[in-house]
Amino acid sequence: MASKPAADIIESIGGAENIVGLTHCATRLRFTLKDASGIDQAAVEALPLVLGAVPQAGDRYQIVVGGAVDTVYNDIMALPAMKKHAGDHGTGDTIANVKAAERAKGPRGKFSGLDTFFEILSDSFRPILGALLGASLFITFMALMATLGVIPSWNAPGVTLDPSWAFINLMWQGVFVFLPLMVAYNASKRLGADPWVGFGIMAVVMLPGFNALGLTDGAETVFGGKAAVVQIFGLPLTVTDYSSQVFPPLIMAVVLGLLTKYLKKIIPSSVQLIFVPFLCMLIMIPLTAFLIGPMGVYGGAALGNFLKSINDFSPFIFAVVIPLAYPFMVPLGLHWPLNAIMLLNIQSLGYDFIQGPMGAWNFACFGATAGVLFLSIREKDRQMKQTATGALAAGLLGGISEPSLYGIHLRFKRIYPRMLVGCLVGGVILGLGGGVKTSAFVFTSLLTIPAFDNIPLYAGAITASFFTAMILVILSGYKTPEQKAEFAEALAAETVASDDAATDSDIATPVVAGASGSGTGTGTATATATATATVLATIGSPIAGIVVPLTDVPDPVFSKGIVGLGVGIDPTEDTVYAPGAGKVLVAQATGHAFGLRLDSGVEMLIHVGIDTVNLGGKGFEVKVAAGDRVEAGTPLVTFDRKVIEDAGYSLVTPVLVTNPKKFGSVDQAASGHVEVGSPLITVTAK
Repeated sequence: MASKPAADIIESIGGAENIVGLTHCATRLRFTLKDASGIDQAAVEALPLVLGAVPQAGDRYQIVVGGAVDTVYNDIMALPAMKKHAGDHGTGDTIANVKAAERAKGPRGKFSGLDTFFEILSDSFRPILGALLGASLFITFMALMATLGVIPSWNAPGVTLDPSWAFINLMWQGVFVFLPLMVAYNASKRLGADPWVGFGIMAVVMLPGFNALGLTDGAETVFGGKAAVVQIFGLPLTVTDYSSQVFPPLIMAVVLGLLTKYLKKIIPSSVQLIFVPFLCMLIMIPLTAFLIGPMGVYGGAALGNFLKSINDFSPFIFAVVIPLAYPFMVPLGLHWPLNAIMLLNIQSLGYDFIQGPMGAWNFACFGATAGVLFLSIREKDRQMKQTATGALAAGLLGGISEPSLYGIHLRFKRIYPRMLVGCLVGGVILGLGGGVKTSAFVFTSLLTIPAFDNIPLYAGAITASFFTAMILVILSGYKTPEQKAEFAEALAAETVASDDAATDSDIATPVVAGASGSGTGTGTATATATATATVLATIGSPIAGIVVPLTDVPDPVFSKGIVGLGVGIDPTEDTVYAPGAGKVLVAQATGHAFGLRLDSGVEMLIHVGIDTVNLGGKGFEVKVAAGDRVEAGTPLVTFDRKVIEDAGYSLVTPVLVTNPKKFGSVDQAASGHVEVGSPLITVTAK
């Protein structure tokens, strides 16, 4: 495809300089613009590739181009004028772009080396956060049982648990004991080395046989009995416990990445598979055992001891500073070293003192989100209600602040000062109470409150943080006067559009569908036209559910027939199947949309839910790929309706014929409840 159509689209919306961000879903380009007020919608829709245009609130603008959207998107991104947007895979206010904008304000945005360091740190931990969270909940449960007196203090020296409880206690240890292996794998992979080689190198210093070297005759005990030094070929080898350590595998992976790149430059590609891993292990195992491992252990311990000395000097100052610093550290990604130190504290001290103050920040963040949710319900802001509901659930149940921070707080700057007051209040309460400790690495949520040693103090502090931030946001609002005006205009426009659509549905749809064969309908005219025409194909329902007329689908891009003609289905089951034999043209990795070309020549779009692309694939399990051959009844995707509903999105699934101009008519063939394969749409020949 030539680039001129792409250039025409960009010119029609004010040029590349008017674009803040661009992404796409299965059928439409999603723009975030600096100013959408001057766009001539008629001119945009007159472009050959454009099927329709939909202005949205907040200078968002959607252009529907149908199944060619991926090609059009690539052509747009290849334009010289769009060079500054290269690598921008989201609209201007998505999490990725808000993160990038915030990082640009701090040291990470000014020093590429520092930014790379924190990216490596982040990518080394992010894949295992789920495992850490799961393991920490087991620890929380054990702590709760000890608090209630069901079991003795499970982590005290010399305590022996009943075998049943001892087994439960083992459930968390696999993650934390072998954490260095997980970090080594992720960090090595991130730095371009073979992740299994990195895993194997770190595994050597965790072998029982390695630890046994410190018990041999002649070994000298050092560091208060925490390590031993033994002579290996005349060189001193420090033997210590590497369980739960994170700094040694991180340093090892950095050196391994550099070594791998060097070896690949000097070794012929035909034998790299053999000699690169061997030489890496030959060099890195001794280097890690003799130098990198001890350096990482004691360097990390020095950082932990520095923070501990501050906390010991004044728990009050520490408890106040940490929650006030976190709202600025997280957007810059500067909190990752603290996560590593928390893990190190638990391994070396048996407890951590950072997570309590961190909880004050987290719950102030969640409280601000609750305030936004309250206001969005009162203001009937459906989009913000969906965003805030999902963010609040992720926070209170999972301790995850990213959806709140990037999805709401950094977009509406009035929130931050109110949230900081909540951080301060919680920190002061913790400081006055002498602080709290935990023996688990936890995500500070409602579920992990029992993990802290002083539950009443911690619960009181985070409750105060939550409600202080929430009440301040409710009282003062989170939108600027300009943002309030924009929302009011968008709401009025949406109301008018809905009224117009309802009117068109009541009056025009049966006539258009039956007379011209270019729409769907259930009126007499349609029935007559279908009866006298040749039925080319009867398409079965791809999912069990309740039939929703196209005009009632809660998205104007679909309800107005811009993408194609057909119906919606409100699902009662959780699997979408191919409605007929054909080829998969599009299978979105996010699982929300599929394009098919049936053997009859009918091209179809099945879009699971409305705006579910925003879930990024969460709750979806894709069963097919583009290019696959499918038969009627082949599973395309399964989805978790709870995930979609909890995020506030509609499950209504448009089932559309996207090439209706090739046929005489596309008509709804059923109403009420349908099963998989039941006749849903009839397509007649011209």
